[in-house]
Amino acid sequence: MDPIGSATTKQTHLAAVPYPGRGHVNALMNLCKLLSLKNPNILISFIVTDEWLTFLAGEPKPQNIRFATIPNVIPSEIGRANDFPGFIRSVNSDMEAPTNTLLTRLHPPPTAIVADAFLTWMVQLGNNLCIPVASLWPMSVTVFSILYHFELLQENGDFPAELSERGEQIVDYFPGVSKIRLADLPSFFSGNGVKVVGAAVKSARSVDNSQFLISTSVYELESSVIDALKAKFPIPIYTIGPSAPYFELETSVKDNGGDPKNYLRWLDSQTEGSVLYISQGSFLSVSSAQMEEIIAGVKDSGVRFLWVARGDDGRLKDVDGETGMVVEWCDQLKVLCHSAVGGFWTHGGWNSTLEGVFAGVPMLAWPIFWDQIPNSKKIVEDWKVGVRFQAVGGRNLVGREEIAETVKRFMNPENVEGREMRKRVSELRDACRRAVARGGSSDSNIDAFLGDICGIAREL
Repeated sequence: MDPIGSATTKQTHLAAVPYPGRGHVNALMNLCKLLSLKNPNILISFIVTDEWLTFLAGEPKPQNIRFATIPNVIPSEIGRANDFPGFIRSVNSDMEAPTNTLLTRLHPPPTAIVADAFLTWMVQLGNNLCIPVASLWPMSVTVFSILYHFELLQENGDFPAELSERGEQIVDYFPGVSKIRLADLPSFFSGNGVKVVGAAVKSARSVDNSQFLISTSVYELESSVIDALKAKFPIPIYTIGPSAPYFELETSVKDNGGDPKNYLRWLDSQTEGSVLYISQGSFLSVSSAQMEEIIAGVKDSGVRFLWVARGDDGRLKDVDGETGMVVEWCDQLKVLCHSAVGGFWTHGGWNSTLEGVFAGVPMLAWPIFWDQIPNSKKIVEDWKVGVRFQAVGGRNLVGREEIAETVKRFMNPENVEGREMRKRVSELRDACRRAVARGGSSDSNIDAFLGDICGIAREL
């Protein structure tokens, strides 16, 4: 760990506090790297638990980003999906005191804080310390609007609701959000979703007391809902997405043994657009029985694939190296941008969704939980850049025959629907590339936020 009290003359000091989950940590770290690239003179303290430091310590970062840690006061990242509601309760009850202590000991004192909005106590803590807080929303702005205006569901008699009876009902009263079925809202109608919806709504509402709202979205992808929020909020709203490591694409694969299983070399040997990249994310997973059907269906499809498997590789051990490859980790954005990749099987997490769009790759969505469901609706119905398995989210097993047929049709370059998807995702890719280019919407917003926090430091 970098020494907290190390001497420095840098004036602008940003304390960055992520929610302790891989997608959240990645999004905030990528933002910090972008800020650092634009202004190497700012100091950024990235605050994580001791456990998270072990995960991040080997990853390259600019010299002006340093780690500062709090003790492991929350359950381990390994296995947190086993009790998701309990993990959230711990984050919101046990992290505040040590984070407060650390912030008061940082030297020089932070001049601003950027914190994940899912740390529901962070804005008030910053206000108590008289430090301006920028709330980072790491999901779609659509999901933010739904959670922020959650009372509209209750006022209209749409929550609680039994989705088996009312799932197809359309709601159109969320500001800026396109018409959406109840079944396509975040999964807060049953199971663990019901247990965490209160904390999620509190996360969105905490922005009321922050000084800035930063979104990892791209303005051009969600302009109507972003415009609706800008008309409502008195604070600056900055879309800076995609919060993905696109600025590192020209560098070699990070030193994690380099390209340990030669997956990039394997991709180099494949025909353009022929490979399906499969990744179900880093958190929740499907049942063992469903995974058996997925593996069999993908194999039976005859489509070539690169599969990131987090513990399921035992069932994939007999994969033929000619038709498929299985790895435990890969540089996802670099893989998606490879010319051999023609499709992305994804859980529909927001970071992955944005990376798929940025790479211009159509998506085959298998949502499991929470915002993955409205993200998949956005992929398929709003943007028209993907397909989703219809039975996913219910209790029915999706059989290998349906999976094989869907994969074959999705990856068929002669499929008319597929050609339209590829054309549309190319247009969205170009919009994302323009957003991050000099003078684009995201680039300009990062400049504006930097100007704000550097201005705060000058006024102190």
